[in-house]
Amino acid sequence: MSSTHRFKIAVLPGDGIGPEVIMPAISLIEAAAKRVGGIAFDFETLPAGAACYRDTGTAFPDDSRAAAVSADAILLGAMGLPDVRYPDGTEISPQLDLRFDLGLYAGLRPVRLVPGLALPLRDPRAADIDLVLIRESTEGLFASHGKGTVHDDRVARDTLEITRETSERLFDTAFELACRRRQAGRPGRVTCVDKANVFTSFAFFRRVFDERALRYPDVHADHCYVDAMALNLVRQPWQYDVLVTENMFGDILSDLGAALMGGMGMAPSADIGSGHAVFQPCHGSAPDIVGKGAANPTATILSAAMMLDWLGRTREVSACTTAAGWLQDAVDTAFARGDLVPVELGGDAGTAAIARAVSDAMDEIASQSAGDAPARIPAT
Repeated sequence: MSSTHRFKIAVLPGDGIGPEVIMPAISLIEAAAKRVGGIAFDFETLPAGAACYRDTGTAFPDDSRAAAVSADAILLGAMGLPDVRYPDGTEISPQLDLRFDLGLYAGLRPVRLVPGLALPLRDPRAADIDLVLIRESTEGLFASHGKGTVHDDRVARDTLEITRETSERLFDTAFELACRRRQAGRPGRVTCVDKANVFTSFAFFRRVFDERALRYPDVHADHCYVDAMALNLVRQPWQYDVLVTENMFGDILSDLGAALMGGMGMAPSADIGSGHAVFQPCHGSAPDIVGKGAANPTATILSAAMMLDWLGRTREVSACTTAAGWLQDAVDTAFARGDLVPVELGGDAGTAAIARAVSDAMDEIASQSAGDAPARIPAT
C-alpha cells in the first residue's frame, strides 16, 4: 500500500481580493492532488496584512509568523490597503518581512503566454515568449526598507546594498534553473541585468555573476543594462530565457513582464530561499473591486502550480510535480478556446467563471489522457 505525503501549507489570504483569489486556488490544488494520488495538503489560514494592522495594531501576529515559518510552503493572496499605512507613510507589507525573515533571496517571476488571449504584442514571434525573471529579494535598494532617513527635511536617503554571499546564491539559482530549462528544450541562457556602467555596486554584481558563470560551462551567460532590457522586453522578449537582476530593477521589470502576459492577474510569482518559499500572484489587493466577483484568480492558480513544482523538486515527491502539470495544463486548456476573457482584459469572466473553467478543463484532460499531465518546463 503506497503512503501519502502530507504537506502543511500556511495560507495568508491578506487584504482586498486576496481571500477571493486564494479560495479557488486551494480548491484546484486539492482537485489536482486527488487526480494524482499519494499527496495531501493541510491548509492553515493565518491573519496578517493591512486590515489586521488596522484592527489589532499588528500587521503580522507572532502566532501567524510562527505557523508560517513551520509550514512546508506559504501561499499568499495579496497584502496592503492604500489608506492603511505605518506612521512613516509606507504601506503595510508583511510579505516583505517574510522575505527578510526567511532569507527568500530569489524572487521568480515567470513570463509565459497563456494561449487564447489577445495580448499587447502583435508580432507572431510573441507566441514563443517563455522566460523567467529572477529578482534578488532581500537586499539591493530594498535593504533600506524601514531604514531610510530624512535629514532636516532637506535630504532623504536610502542605501543600495549588494553582498557577495547573496549574489552567489542568486546566480547559482539562475544557472541551475537554466540547466533544468535546457533539459526541457529551452535555450539554457542567463542574462545578468544591471547598471554596471554607472554604479560600483552593479559592477561588483556583474563581476560576481561572471565568476559563477564559469561553474556552468553548458549555460550561455551574457549581460544587458537595465534600460536596454526594458526596451528589449517590449521589442523582442522571445529572445530571452532566464534574466537575473537586483531587487528594485526586478520589481519594475516584473511588472513589464506581467503586461506582456496581459496583466497582473495572469502573472504568478515565488520567493525562494534555502529552505522556505512563498508563492503569490504579482497583483495587489485591488480594494476597488472587492466583493464584485471580478478578480482574476489565474495568477494565484499558476502560483499554486509553482508551489507544487517546488515541493516536488525540493521534497523529491514526483506526485507534486505531476499535480503542478495538471494545474498549468488546465489553465492553458481553459483559455485556449478563446472565449474565456477575464474582466481585467475587457471580458466578462470573473473569479467564479475562471475557476470553474479551469476545473472543467482538468476534467476534460483527465478524460482524454491516461492520467499523467504533460511535462512542465520548470519555473522553480
